[in-house]
Amino acid sequence: MLKVLAVAVALAAVPTLASADGNAEKGKTVFTQFCATCHGNAGKGDGPAAAALTPKPRDLTDKAYLSGLKDDYLTKVIKNGGTAVGKSALMPPWAASLKDGDVVDVIAHIRGLAK
Repeated sequence: MLKVLAVAVALAAVPTLASADGNAEKGKTVFTQFCATCHGNAGKGDGPAAAALTPKPRDLTDKAYLSGLKDDYLTKVIKNGGTAVGKSALMPPWAASLKDGDVVDVIAHIRGLAK
C-alpha cells in the first residue's frame, strides 16, 4: 500500500505539458510565426488571412472566454487543430511543427493577450 501511495505522490509531482509555466516572450515569437496570420499579431482575430475565413479566427484577447479554457484544451487545439475540439477545420494542427515546449510558450503568450 505504501508503494502505491509513493508512486501516486511521485506521479502527481511530475509537471505535465498543460501545467508547466511557459515563456511568454518565446511564445510570442512562435505565435507570430504560426498563429498571427489568422489571429493577428495582437491576437484579436484580425490577421491578414482572417478576412477570407469563415468562421473568423477567435479573438484571443477576450478575457472572459479565455479564462474559461484550461491549458489542456489549448494544448489540444494547438497540437491537433480545430476539429480535435469540435471547432473549425480551418485551425490547422501544429503538432508536427511545434515541440511541447513551444506549445507551452504559446499558451503563456496567449494568456498574456487576455489581460
